[in-house]
Amino acid sequence: MIEFGIFDHLERQHAIPLAQQFSERLDLLDLADWLGFWGYHLAEHHQSPLSVAPSQNVFLAAAAQRTTRLALVPLVYCLPLYHPLRLIEEIAMLDSLSDGRLQIGVGRAISYLEHRFFGNDPDEAGERFREELAILVEGLTRDRLTYHGRFHDFDDVPMVLRPTQQPYPPIWYPGNVEFAAANGFHFLGGGPIRSLPGLAAKYRDGWLGHRDDLGRLNPHVSEPKVGTVRVVFVADSDDEAHAIATRAFRVRAANWPKPGYATDGVEAGSGEAANTRIHPSFGGDAQFAMKVEALIAGSPATVKQYVERYAAESGMNYFVGAFQWGDLTHAEAAHSLELFAQAVIPAAA
Repeated sequence: MIEFGIFDHLERQHAIPLAQQFSERLDLLDLADWLGFWGYHLAEHHQSPLSVAPSQNVFLAAAAQRTTRLALVPLVYCLPLYHPLRLIEEIAMLDSLSDGRLQIGVGRAISYLEHRFFGNDPDEAGERFREELAILVEGLTRDRLTYHGRFHDFDDVPMVLRPTQQPYPPIWYPGNVEFAAANGFHFLGGGPIRSLPGLAAKYRDGWLGHRDDLGRLNPHVSEPKVGTVRVVFVADSDDEAHAIATRAFRVRAANWPKPGYATDGVEAGSGEAANTRIHPSFGGDAQFAMKVEALIAGSPATVKQYVERYAAESGMNYFVGAFQWGDLTHAEAAHSLELFAQAVIPAAA
């Protein structure tokens, strides 16, 4: 059985006011909740039209009040850009505000520019990530926090706020299948269907091989979600879907760079870049993106056929679609979401 999620960069829609964009996106999540999607994954980026929700917790707090079933999954908290004490408190708040629907995506941030903007050395990102992940888990599971590391030093700090879910909301990690599997994290990767059985097998082998490790994380997750992300657009016909997707995909590519910088700052071979090879975002070439299965655009029948093949051949149990991106309007995205839910979700159940 395949479950379905939504991925969102929350790209800036320049044709409408920011307040209207937030309102319409919350309307879309209300619709997704009603249509039966499992989860909503919100990315974190800074100083870029790629993301107008750089503080995921602020937007997800609003989403928690507009939805009742949808899991809310920051994907990812860029840990080196946070002070861990504040993040621990905000996670506990958001898990309570959502009635235990928060899950935690973690990563080190894939843009070296963002590390520099925040005053960090990009070469330290990996070490900062590992240290902050350890502090995060410790702080969510203890009444008092003591930790002495290279970047942070805490001695007997009271942890007053506790998450609703115990021992903590489940953790996700995208991109590196070996790391995700060894730590028991839910996982999202990439690649065409033909490459996914090997990826799924690598995850299963690693998950089973490390299941009994001392101190294994995510001990409360017995059936991890393993899936991939696709940019998706569904319209009433293939021709209409391709025409609109071609237009919107050019805008999506233009939204990646940070204003005034020649490159986007994404490190080759890490995170999303590793999954799309020439990301971001294929130079706006929708036809190439469809060829490599990063973009799935078509009629309900066409997209249903693709997802049925994904379910039968990939070895994955989760499919995540980005449904509003580029300059897709709220009406276009909502219609696409409804067509997908009507044609695809029942067929995969």
